[in-house]
Amino acid sequence: MGFYGTLKLIFYKMKRKLDHGPDGRPFSSGKKHCKGSGYLSPSSLVQATPTTFGDLRLANGHSAQRRRVTSGPPPSGLQDWLHTFQTWSGPERLLALDELIDRCETSQVKHMMQVIEPQFQRDFISLLPKELALYVLTFLAPRDLLQAAQTCRYWRILAEDNLLWREKCREEGISECTSLHRRKCAKPGAAVSPWKSAYIRQHCIENNWRKGDSREPMVLKGHDDHVITCLQFSGDLIVSGSDDNTLKVWSAITGKCLRTLTGHTGGVWCSEMTASTVISGSTDRTLRVWDTVSGECVHTLYGHTSTVRCMHLHGNRVVSGSRDTTLRVWDVSSGRCEHVLTGHVAAVRCVQYDGRRVVSGGYDYMVKVWDPETEVCLHTLQGHTNRVYSLQFDGVFVVSGSLDTSIRVWDAETGGCVHTLTGHQSLTSGMELRDNILASGNADSTVRVWDIRTGQCLHTLQGPNKHQSAVTCLQFCRGLVLSSSDDGTVKLWDLKTGAWLRDVVALQSRGSGGVVWRIRASDTRLVCAAGSRNGTEETKLLVLDFDLDDKKNEMD
Repeated sequence: MGFYGTLKLIFYKMKRKLDHGPDGRPFSSGKKHCKGSGYLSPSSLVQATPTTFGDLRLANGHSAQRRRVTSGPPPSGLQDWLHTFQTWSGPERLLALDELIDRCETSQVKHMMQVIEPQFQRDFISLLPKELALYVLTFLAPRDLLQAAQTCRYWRILAEDNLLWREKCREEGISECTSLHRRKCAKPGAAVSPWKSAYIRQHCIENNWRKGDSREPMVLKGHDDHVITCLQFSGDLIVSGSDDNTLKVWSAITGKCLRTLTGHTGGVWCSEMTASTVISGSTDRTLRVWDTVSGECVHTLYGHTSTVRCMHLHGNRVVSGSRDTTLRVWDVSSGRCEHVLTGHVAAVRCVQYDGRRVVSGGYDYMVKVWDPETEVCLHTLQGHTNRVYSLQFDGVFVVSGSLDTSIRVWDAETGGCVHTLTGHQSLTSGMELRDNILASGNADSTVRVWDIRTGQCLHTLQGPNKHQSAVTCLQFCRGLVLSSSDDGTVKLWDLKTGAWLRDVVALQSRGSGGVVWRIRASDTRLVCAAGSRNGTEETKLLVLDFDLDDKKNEMD
């Protein structure tokens, strides 16, 4: 055993005696000590291995001179005792030290601890080249990096390395460096890594989503006592459509109604939105294209002969479906109808468009796949035994939800039914598809999560905290599932586990008429359209912001 190992053994013996008192059992001389202690060998940090305590002090940067005990003159025979100790072998010295420590009083052991313990506090990070020190720190979790930054000034410089935090962001899927969106958690004048700021910001937002905040949501009141039938949210703008024939444009920051879009002569039933444009469909049989900045109606699209019930926007084209059984493809810029798709024999209730194919579902129980350029119906997907209310389409698979309680997964190229997903008990009114994961909201008050490639139901989102009435809307957000309901709540679920996390919104009138009709979410905000069918709740929008600068839980 080398000198360093001997020193560790002495330290361990003294610590044990302090912990167990003078009657603690001594270790046998043959027992292995300090295995796996975690201390680095000095040979890996300095060129020469210290052989005496004084050498060790010099290697660690301490002065060879230390304050000695000055309680009186040295005892007689001290030098002879020390000379004898030096003549002994290593094992003999260990045995002698064991016996010496056992005969020491507590105050004497504490003195030895105070002398020896600092020798184990080696700043090995500062001894390494910067590149190697940063490499070592890459193995730390972000929480540990934040703690390491509190150690000393040099460790803080290392722990603020921008490339180090960029890698931590990459591991967490954070691709945006929000250097301009600095958190107030940074101390004034401190040089904070932009990628570290981005990581902490995203952590705070995630924590706010999952655990909530005491702040009340911002309330936006409009549309009187009418129903909000459609809701869009882009950037800092919110657009709500209602059966009062109008749409309203709101600021998500201030909550003010910026403008009211008037012109429809019937209720607005559907809408789509880009950054500066809104397209709306109405019972007056028209679509209208609006400029959200000026509030001007840029185009009125005529052609349908009954209510425009659904639409889907892709690029500069919007496809609308109507109760007149047709679909129309429009150029948003010019307002021109480019194609008319005919073939359904009842109202078209839902539509999806990926820029290449149009998929539609109707009250004729049919799902159709179209080539909009040739206006040819490529496939009629037959299998549902009742009205089709909802669709998802990712370019490969078509997913349709019906009043017949089933969900069907179709191959868009062949038209074949790949899976029939059963388990719901009523109408599937809304679905969300991301990669191969599908979430379906149903009038049976449950949300189910499926793998459409295997047809397996991964989770049924229910239990003691389940919705008490029909699910009205749902959305994926940050690895979570948000669902709204006729029961007046918006619930948050963990997508991976299916666990209920919390009620994000709970209307005071829940259970007695309060309804959350629609929800839209971004990474940092949730917008809910709420009201009631019996006057118990005012029609309003609720806006919750989860990107709060003054949150105290920077890194709980």
